[in-house]
Amino acid sequence: MLVTAYLVFVVLLASCLGLELSRCRAKPPGRACSNPSFLRFQLDFYQVYFLALAADWLQAPYLYKLYQHYHFLEGQIAILYVCGLASTVLFGLVASSLVDWLGRKKSCVLFSLTYSLCCLTKLSLDYFVLLVGRALGGLSTALLFSAFEAWYIHEHVERHDFPAEWIPATFARAAFWNHVLAVVAGVAAEAVACWMGLGPVAPFVAAIPLLALAGALALHNWGENYDRQRAFSRTCAGGLRCLLSDRRVLLLGTIQALFESVIFIFVFLWTPVLDPHGAPLGIIFSSFMAASLLGSSLYRIATSKSPGQESPVESFIAFLLIELACGLYFPSMSFLRRKVIPETEQAGVLNWFRVPLHLLACLGLLVLHDSDRKTGTRNMFSICSAVMVMALLAVVGLFTVVRHDAELQVPSPSGEPYAPEL
Repeated sequence: MLVTAYLVFVVLLASCLGLELSRCRAKPPGRACSNPSFLRFQLDFYQVYFLALAADWLQAPYLYKLYQHYHFLEGQIAILYVCGLASTVLFGLVASSLVDWLGRKKSCVLFSLTYSLCCLTKLSLDYFVLLVGRALGGLSTALLFSAFEAWYIHEHVERHDFPAEWIPATFARAAFWNHVLAVVAGVAAEAVACWMGLGPVAPFVAAIPLLALAGALALHNWGENYDRQRAFSRTCAGGLRCLLSDRRVLLLGTIQALFESVIFIFVFLWTPVLDPHGAPLGIIFSSFMAASLLGSSLYRIATSKSPGQESPVESFIAFLLIELACGLYFPSMSFLRRKVIPETEQAGVLNWFRVPLHLLACLGLLVLHDSDRKTGTRNMFSICSAVMVMALLAVVGLFTVVRHDAELQVPSPSGEPYAPEL
């Protein structure tokens, strides 16, 4: 298993590198790339955002392993994961309004503080302290996926007056480097936890300086901006109204809830499946992220051109295919959300999307908690397969509704305004 993990990791990295190099050679330079003011503004954003993402990814490979290291049972670990997902649901509902009211810069600094506290709780063996840490992690996740993007969009349009069509360029580049950071973070986590022999808590401690630096840079380099004009009730009501009035939005939400709930359950399951066979968890995680990056690269290339005996190797390959699907799914879903959901209603609609998503994931983990480990894991994968089939049916339904909608067709490279991605 050890040799397989490293070999697959190298092959995936080489495949990603080859695809990206060939795509870059075929892509013409863009106008936004040559604008010094825009590049300086992007750099100020990326310095903080990438540190925050790196700290987040650094903790991912060894979370389950840490709880095992503290001798918690699988059912107890499942409750910890459910607590994190539930807090993400609760804080996610109010995150956009909280960020707008408190201020986007302050919210990013608050993210650094709460996530640092979350990491510090991992030093405790007390179960209640770990539950509090998971709640803080849910708050931090909600802030990570709302405050940073909101700050950038406001500064881009309102303060710097850059063209709005340059915004996708920044987030396309961020999405690519997010995958790269995830790959590097997995290797770094393996290095501090295993190669240096510091144990599974080491990646969480190593994330704290990155979070502190991100908060300090935001505090020093960023200006503050607010949006206190829209109340939380209006945001939720507008999102629900948009969700129920447009069949395309409803189907899109169904697809997101079904697909991403399975991903959350997969995040819980992969470590207990592979760890007993001596798998290097950091390298395994980096391989997952490389597979996801490969899927994203395939998406960009495609759109630019118009249970029996346990087998850890087979399980590993199946997990890689899941991450490959993730790499195809997330940019596709991002494109569809931009086209289908009105910009003014996106925050409210996405809040409603996340409720069934996290509830399904929580329900799956609670069912797993009450089951025998091997049988429960096998049954849960079967349930996830059924959920994915339902998601596929929702995709077919969405395609039937929008197949003649020219707005949802990916424009040809010759007719598309260039948005630099690398």
